[in-house]
Amino acid sequence: MSQSLSAAADAAPLAPAEEAAETGLLAALAQLLQSRRQVLVLTGAGISTASGIPDYRDDSGVRRGRLPIQGSEFRQSEAARKRYWARSMLGWPRLAQAVPNAAHRALAQLQQAGHLGGILTQNVDGLHQQAGSRNVIELHGSIHAVRCLACDTVYPRAQIQQELARCNPSFVHLQAEALPDGDARLEPEADAAFHVPACVACGGMLQPDVVFFGDGVPPARTAQAEAAARACDAMLVIGSSLMVLSGFRFPRTVAAAGKPVVAINRGVTRADDLLAFKLREDAEAVLPRLAALLGADGH
Repeated sequence: MSQSLSAAADAAPLAPAEEAAETGLLAALAQLLQSRRQVLVLTGAGISTASGIPDYRDDSGVRRGRLPIQGSEFRQSEAARKRYWARSMLGWPRLAQAVPNAAHRALAQLQQAGHLGGILTQNVDGLHQQAGSRNVIELHGSIHAVRCLACDTVYPRAQIQQELARCNPSFVHLQAEALPDGDARLEPEADAAFHVPACVACGGMLQPDVVFFGDGVPPARTAQAEAAARACDAMLVIGSSLMVLSGFRFPRTVAAAGKPVVAINRGVTRADDLLAFKLREDAEAVLPRLAALLGADGH
């Protein structure tokens, strides 16, 4: 099948038989949530795309665009830091203005109604908390905070944005294509003269309070997430291909313990052979229907 025909097929409405199958899977998911006391949720970038935040991978699990900056590169290279902060200055405002979508809201409703336990998220956008979810473990940190690597002072990202604008007035009105996690596409060499602010407390290096690619999730956070995975009696994966080990390890742990793992994800996941079943739909379409089916939507 040609790429264009394949894309058209992916975008086509579900056939009646497929729609019936998805309806059956939704009922099965509702039954799972009713029969299990501690359903742990794991979310990825796919739950936030409806909020206007691009994701990293296509439905086949293949990474889009260039590789994100590596943590070691950021810390060792001044040019890399200039590149990162210049793009972040342009890309972060869009992420900061993003609001929870129907999937985030339905997830919070399901949790408040007692159908879900805690939430592990690979996302750094903070939209689960904005939607009202609690017991959220942000595996990769939060893009809305910046930490000094020397003295550990933490700054609101909005404060750093003001400093970036003050130091780089020529960038204030630039327009750039948004990329995942508050990044933006910028012409090569455009950031050569960019000024990167330092910690006002000690003059140290500032880094967004996130886990960069190539870095590990902090041990205490990993231990907290692993404890949640061991304590749960089922897992629901939403909007994640699980291609990164920091996410995949948790459904693997749950499945190895003989507990069911279910996914809502349009494309392939690394855990497909571990899943009890999967709904191949967008989270913002499935979760509100699930909340309504379980009477958790307040209607």
